[in-house]
Amino acid sequence: MVVHSKMRGSTCAALAVTAAGAVGLGFVAPQMPSSMTRTSSASSTAPARSAASSARAVPSAAPVAVAGLGLLSLAGASASRSKKSKKSVVSLRARGGEEDTRVCIPLEELRNTDVEKVGGKSASLGEMISQLSDVGVPVPGGFSTTAFAYKEFLDKGGINEFINDKLSDESIYEDVDKLMKVGKEIRDKIMDTPFQEDFEEELKAQWQRVSGGDEKFTFAVRSSATAEDLPDASFAGQQETFLNVMGYKDMKEKVHLVFASLFTDRAISYRHDRGFEHEKVQLCATCQKMVRSETGSAGVMFSLDTESGFKDVVFVTSAYGLGETVVGGTVNPDEWYVFKPTLAEGKNSIISRTMGSKLCKMIYKAGGGSETVDTSDEEQNSWSASDEEVKALAEMAVKIEKHYGRPMDIEWARDGDDGKLYIVQARPETVASQKKVGVIEEYKMLEKGGEKIAEGRAVGKRIGSGEVNILTSIDQMSEFSEGEVLVADMTDPDWEPIMKKAGAIITNRGGRTCHAAIIARELGIPAIVGCGDATDRVSKGDKVTVSCAEGDTGYIYKGELKFEKKVQDLGELPEVGLKIMMNVGNPETAFAFGQLPNEGIGLARLEFVINNAIGVHPKALLNYDTLDGETKELVDERMKGYDGPKDFYVKKIAEGVATLAASVYPKRIIVRLSDFKSNEYKSLIGGEQYEPDEENPMIGFRGCGRYTDPFFEECFAMELEAVKMVRGEMGLKNVEIMIPFVRTLDMAKDVSEVLEKNGLKRGEDGLKVNMMAELPSNVFLAEEFLEYFDGFSIGSNDLTQLTLGLDRDSGLVAQYFDERNPAVMKGLETLIKAAKKKGKYVGICGQGPSDHPDLAKWLMEQGIDSVSLNPDSVIPTWQFLAKK
Repeated sequence: MVVHSKMRGSTCAALAVTAAGAVGLGFVAPQMPSSMTRTSSASSTAPARSAASSARAVPSAAPVAVAGLGLLSLAGASASRSKKSKKSVVSLRARGGEEDTRVCIPLEELRNTDVEKVGGKSASLGEMISQLSDVGVPVPGGFSTTAFAYKEFLDKGGINEFINDKLSDESIYEDVDKLMKVGKEIRDKIMDTPFQEDFEEELKAQWQRVSGGDEKFTFAVRSSATAEDLPDASFAGQQETFLNVMGYKDMKEKVHLVFASLFTDRAISYRHDRGFEHEKVQLCATCQKMVRSETGSAGVMFSLDTESGFKDVVFVTSAYGLGETVVGGTVNPDEWYVFKPTLAEGKNSIISRTMGSKLCKMIYKAGGGSETVDTSDEEQNSWSASDEEVKALAEMAVKIEKHYGRPMDIEWARDGDDGKLYIVQARPETVASQKKVGVIEEYKMLEKGGEKIAEGRAVGKRIGSGEVNILTSIDQMSEFSEGEVLVADMTDPDWEPIMKKAGAIITNRGGRTCHAAIIARELGIPAIVGCGDATDRVSKGDKVTVSCAEGDTGYIYKGELKFEKKVQDLGELPEVGLKIMMNVGNPETAFAFGQLPNEGIGLARLEFVINNAIGVHPKALLNYDTLDGETKELVDERMKGYDGPKDFYVKKIAEGVATLAASVYPKRIIVRLSDFKSNEYKSLIGGEQYEPDEENPMIGFRGCGRYTDPFFEECFAMELEAVKMVRGEMGLKNVEIMIPFVRTLDMAKDVSEVLEKNGLKRGEDGLKVNMMAELPSNVFLAEEFLEYFDGFSIGSNDLTQLTLGLDRDSGLVAQYFDERNPAVMKGLETLIKAAKKKGKYVGICGQGPSDHPDLAKWLMEQGIDSVSLNPDSVIPTWQFLAKK
């Protein structure tokens, strides 16, 4: 049977340990694609990163190893090494004192400082069992083999000499076929060498202690290397993991396979490329009680945003069954973002959720091992974890992060029998957290309107292009050339030697925490995962551009389009004469933009959330029962996972606003309520039957005029319910609102009453209500309008349009459009003076002072409070003002 690992297989390593400081003499190889060609017992490999992802119910007589409950040892089970040891000195302690020559150690006796004894995974599990069980982080128990035992094993029968001889030929690192051949020879040599007698004896004693001798008790057997999971290297999935291992004979076989997996092709390749000395790495086997997530769910979570490095969120992913489907990228999982500050306050802290397709799940296989089966329609259309479970997981992630003092990559599982959540692995996050603060790397498409071939989940923020090469198997490795765009159904760690050569990576399956995503981030290669049918949409030899620079959604464009890359070290930015805020409407880009120097978000357009996250006319949702079958089908697809049309509309708006607010929290964010024109509303699903045909929608039925109209009143109420949810239930009090296109004082009065009627009274609970000042009537009656609002955000584009009588959508009169026209400047001056006289806020949206130096100087002289810019103008403007 060909055994492949699809698991990242590493927990948190001791942060202070480096590869060079690990135990010597045990051998590790350099560079190889994998395939441990070996016949094993009835259990099949569970390429898994989800260490303990599934478990049978444990018989009452069996000693259950779970953090928080303790690990119950059977009387008479040996915890020390057999008397047959060649060593005369035997230490009964896991740390300190004389040399520790035990060959197996219970997990609860280990600490994170024991990496050199038992490897990163075992040490981290022991650390969490002993240090975090009392604060609500449950971890299944078990035991670990030791680096001492592994070194002794390799010393036997000349294995080390054999390895040294085979790897001394440097040509194997240039010739993939040679590397595969040498790797197999080494693994076969290891598998053909029996374990030392005293090791087998202790291995059986530990199996007996944990399982109670029950042949149906299930374990996860995973690799734990002494150099894995260092803060700057993930070693993602480089060695093997086996799930649902039953009986001592099966465990012994899997431990043997784990030992051999130190020399998989991918593991050799990874270490060689990163300069790790093979002699400095030992491999241990972590034998851990399985969590029965085959009837529950499992996934991965990070204590930061993996794409931007934003540290105030926990990113949780989940799918049904064993967690390997999430880790290995065979499934597109459900995803959530949880905001840490409001989580700590006990608020509804889930600020974003995305339902994955979850087309398959991994379950137990009869007689041991695992298999993948299709999920039901019900499973595909429901969340694989509840909101309460997601928040509980996020709380565990925060505790683990606090304990280790750094962002963490964590695997979890929910047992289908007892319904409880367990942490089964934790390791340092090694990519986003390592980014240098103050360095801005920006990729931007220079050619717009390219033909989109496919789309999926973006990994990173980069852009790449090249010629497509579609691979269906790892065996095609030698057919892949440097710089090509790798397109595959999915990848796993075996593909690492190919991935490092790719100009970009595209997969049909996988989420942003799968192997392909993790390795792509580490290699700095743009990748789009979970495209669904990319292998059908492109052909070998096609030229494509892969863009991950446009938010969470990544796009594959036809042809090699022009793009640019800018890298800038900001250094220390000084204070300038006015506050620089941002215009941000897309929640997918918020976490990246929120890390730019800024004073908050001065303009968040709600239309972006409605158009992209919802895409359905609010009237169509309110009248859902009257929709025709075809339209209903489109709506149903979009609102999967929500409790009906209204719940979908309200919560999607709330999630979009909450994500934007979280990105700059606790700084202010001014959310402009919907300002679609009738032609824009008409383009939404179901919009055709509700919107009028207007000759000039730019100055038609829009903004505040809609809010107080009986036709739209119920739609507007849903927007307000969402904002109320964000400020109240979700605790993001930094959200302010802004009313656009207020034509008359009566409109101002009426909309104030509508806000109060819907629970958003100005001044109550700190709520500020601003007005978009963009009409000549706003200029002429500036002081009167301010009786109803806390300040102005000046919209200079519409003010210029209406002051000069232009249609800013018309190219025929574009030459007359100039915000610096004296009439427009007079209007700006009037609005600023009125706000200052009333002691109200006044800012301007969309002006780039670095583009108009004279205007910047004038605005500062007038005493304007803030300027709100597109994010790509923030740094140039800051630097321009600093020079002034």
